[in-house]
Amino acid sequence: MKARDVAVICCLLWLGAAQCNSGEPTGAAESHPLVNVAGIIEPYSSENTFNASSQSLFEGTSRAMECRSVVHLNGSQWCSFVKTTEDCKIGSGFIDYLQGAVCGFCHNLLPLAIVLYAVWLFYLFMFLGITAEKFFCPNLAAIATSLKLSHNVAGVTFLALGNGAPDLFSAIAAFSDTRTASLAIGALFGAGIFVTTVVAGGVGLARPFTVASRPFLRDVTFYMAAVFWAFLVLYFGSINLAQALGYLALYAVYVLVVIVSSVIYQKGKNQPRASLCNNHSEINGNDDEIPTCIRRTTLEDTSEYQSLIETEESRSTKSILLHSLNPIDFQKWRRKHLPWKIFKCLKLPIEFLLLLCIPVVDFDQNYQNWKRPLNCLQIVTGSLVCILVFKSGYYGLLLIRGQYPVWAVVLVITLVLAAVIFFFTKNEEPPKFHCVFAFIGFFFSIILINSVAIEIVNLLRSFGIIFNLSNTVLGLTLLAWGNSIGGMLLWYGWGRQ
Repeated sequence: MKARDVAVICCLLWLGAAQCNSGEPTGAAESHPLVNVAGIIEPYSSENTFNASSQSLFEGTSRAMECRSVVHLNGSQWCSFVKTTEDCKIGSGFIDYLQGAVCGFCHNLLPLAIVLYAVWLFYLFMFLGITAEKFFCPNLAAIATSLKLSHNVAGVTFLALGNGAPDLFSAIAAFSDTRTASLAIGALFGAGIFVTTVVAGGVGLARPFTVASRPFLRDVTFYMAAVFWAFLVLYFGSINLAQALGYLALYAVYVLVVIVSSVIYQKGKNQPRASLCNNHSEINGNDDEIPTCIRRTTLEDTSEYQSLIETEESRSTKSILLHSLNPIDFQKWRRKHLPWKIFKCLKLPIEFLLLLCIPVVDFDQNYQNWKRPLNCLQIVTGSLVCILVFKSGYYGLLLIRGQYPVWAVVLVITLVLAAVIFFFTKNEEPPKFHCVFAFIGFFFSIILINSVAIEIVNLLRSFGIIFNLSNTVLGLTLLAWGNSIGGMLLWYGWGRQ
């Protein structure tokens, strides 16, 4: 409950103000009337049946109705209703989950579709968490280091953005459609409650600790101010441009206060900065800044892609490529228990795909994590994957002058660029422009995270329609839990150290 929560609250509510109208209803779960030929209003019920003569009236009327009305029909009518109702159409994304569930499975097998969708939702959340933790955050840290930002500035800006990436991009995907805007609002408060209760309580149970008083009071004050401001906006049901910009101003003030307090603290210290690693009281007095020795140890312990033995043979092009594409650390594998191994096997397809697509720059790794063959391959594969998933592949499938698809042009350009980089660089020495790969990995991560977030929002909306649940409830529960579970496990592991 620090920079991540304040940043996410300010950014998401500003996005909501800019993209959706809080005063409009976001989709109630109530039934809607149907006007028959005689002009009599008849509500939907589970006993309604439609014969062939009234089918055309049903299809014409359903186009102006809300998709949630499908639960009031007989099971045999769900498919036709979903196909003919405009509100049931997806705005973006690759898969129409609702139509796939009600039309791809007979009504008696709908629970099977729900189970398959639940497994797929689990994988989507896993993809979101792995991308943010293993690829998005390290590249953000590398960008902050390249720009020579202090730990305090990087912590409340770049690293806060990285830690809140799942919440942020899920909210952007939800706010992009007014039908799912309440999903983002629910996830906003649900994630805040989850982090401040379950995560904080779990870390406290793992290992009791003493909270630094001044930074804690500062963060809580800004957090409560952001939440109270959000409550007022929701209470009055409207927001103007000045209030929306006020959220960003609040976050800017928070960043400024953190920087100023850090400067004052540094000037007031009597001992040199190097003694932070051995002085426990100073660490407790200022938790804005993680000592470099602790930070590097943590990164080295959690890295699974670092080569353990650096020999001449291990630095050959073939060896680097094969080792880099292997997401399993065999020494770590032998030390772990069976549950960890099973979960690791479930993550292998996701990690392998991400290793193929997203470069990672890490200044705490050997050669700054420079892997020449893999980095050149990632320029090609990452560019292709991103252009094909951005906006559901719309731009990737466009034709230039009616002949050349965009994805083919991107393939040719990236192949030439990768070949130039490969022949003008060495395996043993990272190039001077290696930091550019951090920006490339950051850009690729944003596109992939955003695409997965859109699929998650579409899938949760389908669950809400099938089970007749409001988007707010789904945001408070499933979306908030899925976005926060990765951070909970990470902080729980750190708490035990």
